[in-house]
Amino acid sequence: MTSSGFTMKRFYTCSCFFTDNIFLEEYKLHVRFVSENQFRKDYESILRSLGCVSRSQVNDVLRKINVEIKRRHNHTLESAKRAAIIQEIYKPLHQHVYHLQESFLAPELLQIVKYVGSSEANMEGLMNLIQTEAAPGVYRFPVFTKEFCKDLIEELEHFEQSEAPKGRPNTMNNYGILLNELGFDESFITPLRELYLHPLTALLYSDCGGSSLDSQKAFVVKYAMGEDLDLSYHYDNAEVTLNVSLGKEFMEGNLFFGAMRQVPLSETECVEVEHHVTEGLLHRGQHMHGALPISSGARWNLIIWMRASHERNKLCPMCGKRPTLVESEGYSDGFTMDPDDSTRNMSCSLP
Repeated sequence: MTSSGFTMKRFYTCSCFFTDNIFLEEYKLHVRFVSENQFRKDYESILRSLGCVSRSQVNDVLRKINVEIKRRHNHTLESAKRAAIIQEIYKPLHQHVYHLQESFLAPELLQIVKYVGSSEANMEGLMNLIQTEAAPGVYRFPVFTKEFCKDLIEELEHFEQSEAPKGRPNTMNNYGILLNELGFDESFITPLRELYLHPLTALLYSDCGGSSLDSQKAFVVKYAMGEDLDLSYHYDNAEVTLNVSLGKEFMEGNLFFGAMRQVPLSETECVEVEHHVTEGLLHRGQHMHGALPISSGARWNLIIWMRASHERNKLCPMCGKRPTLVESEGYSDGFTMDPDDSTRNMSCSLP
């Protein structure tokens, strides 16, 4: 059951998860890998221009791609194993942060949610409350209290220092925590999405699924000296994304936003956006963005990729095709099976 009392849908991933959007960190390049011949044909010249010229360099790239593909095929099973071990051995420092309470939320957010739930709600009135459009289509507003952000970071650091197993959020972030494995989804993230974020996204992003969000992937990412410092230009596997700055103390590291993913970078003028602790940036998942490097300190960000199966069932946002569904667990990648759709393709997730 979800927090709103409805029976949970069965969610799936798209088969492109195993082949597309593989990030080569050394070359800041996303690639698709179906076969070595296809890969060489599509990317050999691009990689050569980026400095990948020797046989050993190419072989190293192929090795890393194969490791990542294997990780993706084993992801569902390994994630379930990690979650079971965490539940068994990990002792939380702050048990209260796992259960959403209205006292965790900023008064400004509660005022916004109350307004959008009223019969008089409209865009003009909402903009008066939000006050800041950080970039075109990107909205900034307080989400949590400072006290809650402090407690949550202490809990995350406590978990990070524990012996419990940890899975990385994605191929671009080497440091962070998958919140579903830690037990945040059902009692915190899902009610936050359903009760507080959905009324807001329904008004702001009705054109891209904001009024029909029904799943999410939530994780935290960490930037620190000697670890990840920045984040390359990318788009999210989401219809709408919320990015909240939790802390701690850091210098620089602003976010930057370009255009939608269909617009080439050469035709885009990026806008730099400051990200203040306790505040969230709400934007379309397909809005290209990145993070500039921090120069000191450490920064934790909460990321919630919110998905609308009604939208992504028509077209996968990652491969741009009608999705071929693969069975998975939990919210997976937010695709659902229409019981009346006999034309839907299915694929096996086993390597």
